[in-house]
Amino acid sequence: MSLPIAITMGDAAGIGPEIIAKYLETHPAEGLFVIGDPRRMREALATIGSKRIIVPWKGGEALKADVKIAGIAAESTPDSTLPVLAVGTLPPDLPYGRIDAQAGALAHAAIVRAIDLAMVGDIAALVTAPIHKEALKAAGIPFPGHTEILADRTGTKDFGMMLIEGPLRVILVSIHVALREALDKVTPETLARTFRLAEEGCRALGIEKPRIAVSGLNPHAGEGGLFGREEIEIIEPAIKEARAGGLDISGPFPPDTIFMRARRGEFDIVVAQYHDQGLIPVKLNGIEKGVNITVGLPIIRTSVDHGTAFDIAGKGIADPSSLAEAVLVARQMVAARK
Repeated sequence: MSLPIAITMGDAAGIGPEIIAKYLETHPAEGLFVIGDPRRMREALATIGSKRIIVPWKGGEALKADVKIAGIAAESTPDSTLPVLAVGTLPPDLPYGRIDAQAGALAHAAIVRAIDLAMVGDIAALVTAPIHKEALKAAGIPFPGHTEILADRTGTKDFGMMLIEGPLRVILVSIHVALREALDKVTPETLARTFRLAEEGCRALGIEKPRIAVSGLNPHAGEGGLFGREEIEIIEPAIKEARAGGLDISGPFPPDTIFMRARRGEFDIVVAQYHDQGLIPVKLNGIEKGVNITVGLPIIRTSVDHGTAFDIAGKGIADPSSLAEAVLVARQMVAARK
């Protein structure tokens, strides 16, 4: 029997519970379970009019006793139930659309539990619904987001954020730092690490010999030094060294055209020099199909490529498309690893 995939509920004040509930109404539920608050998931199912029943997850399929307690037939299929591994219980009157320390703490607890299950081999992968950075901070969690939590819990030193939207794949040299700090992070060491992670991320998706393109840092990739010398003094030498080491890598290319070329199929992945340089082209066609992957981990983790959407949380109108893509990519990575 194949190992299951865990979906963490995300911030309970956001759209995480709802997009999970919606996804399961239109996609096969077999092999999936949720980590979070069963009551909040029950509310999400009710919001969309689902008749699916919450049952406890106990390391595999829900026990027949659990199904009977839930008031449905023991032979019910995975499409009539939703196994949930509880990591806490939130107040029943927890409001939607507001930063709440309790929601931040539970979101963090769900992530940690999923990581631990993956590390001991009890699950094949984890897929994460969105969390809120300020809620994490309010709960006293010393990490700005999923990527940093994952790296710390797994003891990973070299890691990166890889984004996928259709044929476009992007990996970032720096992630959640101020722009001034991001510029200082463009060094031979960080570039070499990101180049290796770019190849690793593509191989995890089944791309045997990835074609890596590197974006410039400055307009027009520095225009021969007219608009900055980082390309000449830092980025070009790093590319040459990586190519000598066996990578199929080229650049630096002007940032305003390289993502378009990659989307057309000239390259398998683009190395972006900072957060917004890479995320804007990924999200330009809409965040409904975007997927976030943490590369370099000993476990498989994919995520939606959008936030908690507090403005529409609890209204039943959230789009689960990004979650559907994240589950699909997780399954592809599991298959590629096998």
